[in-house]
Amino acid sequence: EINLIRLPEVDGLNLDNKFVYDIGGGKFDHHQIGGNGQRNSGIKYAAFGLVWKAFGRKFLEQKNANNIEDCFYMFDKNFVQFIDAGDNGQIKYENIDIKLVTLSDVIEGFNPNWNEDIDSDEKFKEALQIAKKIFNNKIESTIAKCDAKKFVEQAIEKSENGIMILDKFMPYQEFVLESTNPKAQNILYAVFKSNRKGYTIRAIPKELGSFANRKKFPDTWCGLRNEELQKVTGVSTATFCHNAGFICVADNFEDALKLAELAVKN
Repeated sequence: EINLIRLPEVDGLNLDNKFVYDIGGGKFDHHQIGGNGQRNSGIKYAAFGLVWKAFGRKFLEQKNANNIEDCFYMFDKNFVQFIDAGDNGQIKYENIDIKLVTLSDVIEGFNPNWNEDIDSDEKFKEALQIAKKIFNNKIESTIAKCDAKKFVEQAIEKSENGIMILDKFMPYQEFVLESTNPKAQNILYAVFKSNRKGYTIRAIPKELGSFANRKKFPDTWCGLRNEELQKVTGVSTATFCHNAGFICVADNFEDALKLAELAVKN
């Protein structure tokens, strides 16, 4: 049961089922002394997080999402918490000489400039449309990502010799890194059909979002393409190895698997 703030009567407006957030000291405000709660991660709740905590599960039910709890927590962890952290001043911008542009900066950019005579409500409506598109897109991608979890877990269980095979590309890194299956700790490379052409072999990162990998591809491969890479590896359809050593590509599955096996043994 959510105790909503009773709004004052306003002529011509239907205020039934409306609530106030981010102001007023109510359930969805976070400006009180001591704030309005925080997560186990240490990130304090701001207005977005408080609204998501109250209505997120119901919203996901209306979107017919599977695995409501997984989707609820993944959306909070991968989207809401960063916005809340920024709103509560918990993001550190130390030793950085450039402006880091956040989603909040993008939305704030719709405010009228100081020297413009523009209706701020109209600018708000423009910003709202952009925010809705971003929010809805993130919701849909989170639901799709959660739907991939069972397939990734199956692939983890079938993995051998540090190699995991997926039928096609799907979000997998987060599930591999957070899996409770002991086999997940030993996976070095994922092999899957590329969305473009051929097959991709991707090194598993040490941490989500990190450029450091559990095992990069051999230095002698890095930056090579086509004939040069084929000569070094002995794999006839190898076409590309990124100069940072985290991704390789071959034209067919058998050769992609060969590259992964060679990289494991190297």
